[in-house]
Amino acid sequence: MTTQLLEASPLWPATLDHIRYDSPDPSRLADFYASAIGMTKTPLGASEFLLEGLSRSIVIGAGAAGQPFSAFALVDGDHLRRYRAFLEGRGVALLPSPTALFGNDAFAVRDPDGRLAVFGTRARPRPQAAGDGAAARLPGELQHVVVASAGFPAMLEFYAETLGFMLSDTVHQDAPGAHEGEVNVCFLRASEIHHCFAVFRAPQSRADHHAYETTGWNDLKLWADHFGTLEIPIWWGPGRHGAGNNLFFMIKDPDGNNIEISAELETMKKGQPGRKWMGARRATNLWGEPWIRDTPATS
Repeated sequence: MTTQLLEASPLWPATLDHIRYDSPDPSRLADFYASAIGMTKTPLGASEFLLEGLSRSIVIGAGAAGQPFSAFALVDGDHLRRYRAFLEGRGVALLPSPTALFGNDAFAVRDPDGRLAVFGTRARPRPQAAGDGAAARLPGELQHVVVASAGFPAMLEFYAETLGFMLSDTVHQDAPGAHEGEVNVCFLRASEIHHCFAVFRAPQSRADHHAYETTGWNDLKLWADHFGTLEIPIWWGPGRHGAGNNLFFMIKDPDGNNIEISAELETMKKGQPGRKWMGARRATNLWGEPWIRDTPATS
């Protein structure tokens, strides 16, 4: 990405506001997020639910399991208008917004994998108090979403070059093969937080995980204790990512979607270059085993 584009893109600062999951059994999935992640379940339609807490929101709807959009909040209407004009000037096709949480001026773009990235400002206010239950009071801000892609080069170019997300750390293929030396993971940011979106090269395009950022190591212990009471096992971690330097562990929801609980994700100034990692092992886990996405055996 060129320095000129970094300075020209008016996306900064934007944050991940909410995501949507589709599920063959949306009510069951919504109940899981209500109890496990401490959110209040509110019907939005016949088979659509809003799950929301003080700093975390997801929408769950009916359909084949997947993650059809991610919604990024800009500062205000003027910021959104400037970003819209930037994309129109680059010839990007703008689509209607699929979310009721943003205002009428929100819009979407379709990425090379067919997923929507939505941009807007909040129309529906967030809750002002924690809901019922201990999990509702645990810190956990919805912070980033990650996808796996069989069309990785096109995804990297689209988010970094076309949409104007800033490139943070990159991970490069260090083993012999068709992509040796190429970037196969990119972490992208639209504010000082290391990443709000990331893409991993993989044999199939699919959702990878989403993350809730806490205030420190003790929060990870409290979340793990909470999941233990619900008999939800940790499937990866605890560990520390090299890229982003954050502490983490992961669980799975009933549809197999991966949920990360994170702490200490690093910050980067606007235009600050990230690190280049050779191979995924230390980039994904400095403490132990990595999770490799770019080989068929682990897809």
